[in-house]
Amino acid sequence: MIREACSDEEDKVDDSVTVKVMVPLAVATSIDALAAGVTFAFLNVSILWAVSFIGVITFTFSMIGVKVGNVFGTRYQKKAEISGGIILILLGTKILLEHLGLLTF
Repeated sequence: MIREACSDEEDKVDDSVTVKVMVPLAVATSIDALAAGVTFAFLNVSILWAVSFIGVITFTFSMIGVKVGNVFGTRYQKKAEISGGIILILLGTKILLEHLGLLTF
């Protein structure tokens, strides 16, 4: 992200959605849904209530994220990409240090 933000190249926009792209995304989403479903099997909750609550919250935060991303993306594209890259590097470093036992919280 940082390299792309600092480069002067034009971004290539590829609007095509191919099967090569969609199949791995579908598999990842299915594995995530399977994990959530197995978890609900062990909990004593109403599935309808839980799924409805999760759906509403996910939809709300997704819409907020799209709107905020659009506003900030058009105004601060370069700075946002650099900030996002730095945040990803810091998160990765934190996770690495935690797994190595050098950082505990």
